[in-house]
Amino acid sequence: MSRQAKAEHGAPPAESRIDWRVWRLAGVIVFGAFASGLDSSLANIGLDTIRDELRSSLGLIQWVTNGYLLALAMSLPVCAWLGRKVGVGRLWLAALVAFTIASGLCAAAPDAGLLIGLRVVQGLAAGLLIPAGQTILGQAVGPDRLGQVIATLGIVVTLAPALGPVIGGLILHSLSWRWLFLVNLPIGAIGLALGLRLIPRGERGAAPPLDWRGLVLVGAGLPLVVLALTEWGATGSVLSAVVLIPLAVGIVALVAFGLHSRRRTDSLLDLGLYRNPVYTAAIGTAGFTGAVMFGGALLYPLYFQILHHDDVVGTGLRMLALGGGTALALPFAGWLTDRFGGGIVSVWGNVFGVAATVPFVFLGADANSVLVQTLLVLLGMSLALAAVPPGIAAYKTVRREQLPDATTQVNIMQRVGGALGGALFAVVLAGGLSHGTEAAFHTTFWWLAGCSIAALACALWLRGALRSTRNRTT
Repeated sequence: MSRQAKAEHGAPPAESRIDWRVWRLAGVIVFGAFASGLDSSLANIGLDTIRDELRSSLGLIQWVTNGYLLALAMSLPVCAWLGRKVGVGRLWLAALVAFTIASGLCAAAPDAGLLIGLRVVQGLAAGLLIPAGQTILGQAVGPDRLGQVIATLGIVVTLAPALGPVIGGLILHSLSWRWLFLVNLPIGAIGLALGLRLIPRGERGAAPPLDWRGLVLVGAGLPLVVLALTEWGATGSVLSAVVLIPLAVGIVALVAFGLHSRRRTDSLLDLGLYRNPVYTAAIGTAGFTGAVMFGGALLYPLYFQILHHDDVVGTGLRMLALGGGTALALPFAGWLTDRFGGGIVSVWGNVFGVAATVPFVFLGADANSVLVQTLLVLLGMSLALAAVPPGIAAYKTVRREQLPDATTQVNIMQRVGGALGGALFAVVLAGGLSHGTEAAFHTTFWWLAGCSIAALACALWLRGALRSTRNRTT
């Protein structure tokens, strides 16, 4: 019986304890994950202050955020190739160095144009940190206990953006906006000092020649699709030229990349992984849970700011319930996935997610604060159970040498799903505000619940694929 089949039967792994050196390695990896996660939310909080001090327009200063997100999407496809070329440990260290240096330069930027350019550098580095870190941990721990370690990394990934509004609000209350970027320097320095001692460098030179045509196609197509979805959420119209043109060009480029990759054995991304039904189901589930997770991260702050009239710090404090619930459940999500398999855990996570989302459809501005916070904690816990297992299932079903491709593709799908969810909920909310604030949020929460149901359907697909694989191997 295969290891995955044993997990689906509920059999415990042969070795239950994880070596302390793996946990030490995970403790180093979290520095990069925390810095990249915290940075995105900190910069969002400070946009208006930065615009005022640099005397920039709102349209231009938005690219401090958009440039970062697009660069992050642009660097993801090349992560697997770079990891094979230079060694995944060297890639992680180089990305952390670039991210930290760019953070310091962002703090010293004299104008908006230079700040945006440096944020692009930050985004390129951030796009490499998380998948490279996941690959390092996956190769160190092996498939049977991968869930526990990856979930531990996920605690930091989840808490960092949740803490961002609170930390950002406190910084802006008493310090210059430049400290929004300076806080990354000690985090990066400590991570680099530890990483140089403890991160295994990995094998170097095992990659084929770079597929330049594939890089151009997917490196342009993916950011264009993310840009189109972002603009759709901002403008509220899918028929706008700023949405249609990049969306059309991006989709054509991605389709061309798929056709191009089918004819090559050394494609930039190994699309042959999709021949594995478990992997395909896991990727689909990751996309919809990404829409729920990242889309909800956009919706709930607006819920508190618009409907409950909270300020930035108050909203951040309320959102700690969501991030805290996720962090609380993540270790259990990893252990349960290792013990019972990703399918059944993700199914129940999405069931609880739907149950925790639907009450917001009926809650008004006078909703009991304790009830709202309790629902957010439950929702955060459900997100951990829903979103972590699909990625782990995808990683467990591939060979060790395929892990860089798998971590890259899961992160790509989660980012695209998050962009789609954020755009969808923003459009629905903006369109409904003219009919009343409460009604607009009720309608948008119905859409969020619908995305959770779609994620549940994909999780059921994943469970079925795992069962079919188990039956073929017994």
